[in-house]
Amino acid sequence: MAAPSLSSAQPVSILFVCHGNICRSPMAEFVLKAMAEERGLADRLRIESAATTNDEIGNPVHHGTVRRLAREGISCEGKRARRITAEDYDAFDVIIGMDEENMRHMMRAWKNDPDGKVYKMMEFAGEDRDVADPWFTGDFEETYDDIHDGCIGLLGWLGA
Repeated sequence: MAAPSLSSAQPVSILFVCHGNICRSPMAEFVLKAMAEERGLADRLRIESAATTNDEIGNPVHHGTVRRLAREGISCEGKRARRITAEDYDAFDVIIGMDEENMRHMMRAWKNDPDGKVYKMMEFAGEDRDVADPWFTGDFEETYDDIHDGCIGLLGWLGA
């Protein structure tokens, strides 16, 4: 699929997805929002995040993600985990999973991505691998680096 146009009448909508929506996907959501704001694109992008499971629904962002984002001056206050819905597929232009497991869940949920709008995050960084999961590694720095690189690549893909 070609990149959606930032010059269209409607903002480009992006949904980041991970297992629980408390570590990686909210980190990506708020990093991209900060980058969009810095580039004067905040009104051209609608950015959200969600989970593939019910494990953390309603919970706030993980304290490790909160701390790592705070070091960059980024707040994620008020964010609560939510699960992807069938309606999300039509509501978003670009949907980005953090790892292979997320991709499998999304393909099942959205009938194998008929419109070609589901991507894996590290594709935008020119790599074929998963975003490091700090839930297991405890390494929020590595996860931030992955997400930062992916978001820069995503903005480039969008022509920003």
